[in-house]
Amino acid sequence: MKDMAIAIAVVNEVTILVGQDPARLVPIKPICEALGIDFEAQRQRIERDEILNATACITKAVAADGKEREMISLPMKFIFGWLFTIDTSRVNEDARPYVIRYKLECYNALYDYFAGAQTFLKEKQAIIDGMTREYFDSQVNFREAKNTMAEKKKNLQDILAVDYETWIANSRQLLIPFLAYDEEKGGAQ
Repeated sequence: MKDMAIAIAVVNEVTILVGQDPARLVPIKPICEALGIDFEAQRQRIERDEILNATACITKAVAADGKEREMISLPMKFIFGWLFTIDTSRVNEDARPYVIRYKLECYNALYDYFAGAQTFLKEKQAIIDGMTREYFDSQVNFREAKNTMAEKKKNLQDILAVDYETWIANSRQLLIPFLAYDEEKGGAQ
């Protein structure tokens, strides 16, 4: 039974396939052809790269002509990093916008991975700081309102406590504490 291939990506409208082997090896030559870049130059770049060179291997794959050939392959998890390093000026015109978009997505993914948590924490801390200030301001306003309410309640109780006899004793005058008028608040202080 032949090894079934799985599509892992589409590069310049060419489907990149990987076999179902546990190593998930992907031949790079079909990708180079899809992008219009020199396979031999890419093979040499892979050999010079200390990480890619250590993971690259020769596999047998069925070429476009139906014949089995040996090809340099990379494990699937390294293909995406290798594609990220491709110089877009060497890619054919048709594939260039796809490669540029891919590289931009890689930059965004790297930023999200390495800085996403810090960005989240920074934004969260800014919100927490603002909410904390609002909370403390509310506490101060609450205490001030509570004190004002206590004062108003005392003034009201003082007036309510004045009975007819007290009024007569005070020469028929209500002794009301002087309250200054606060124009900003629109009432007595």
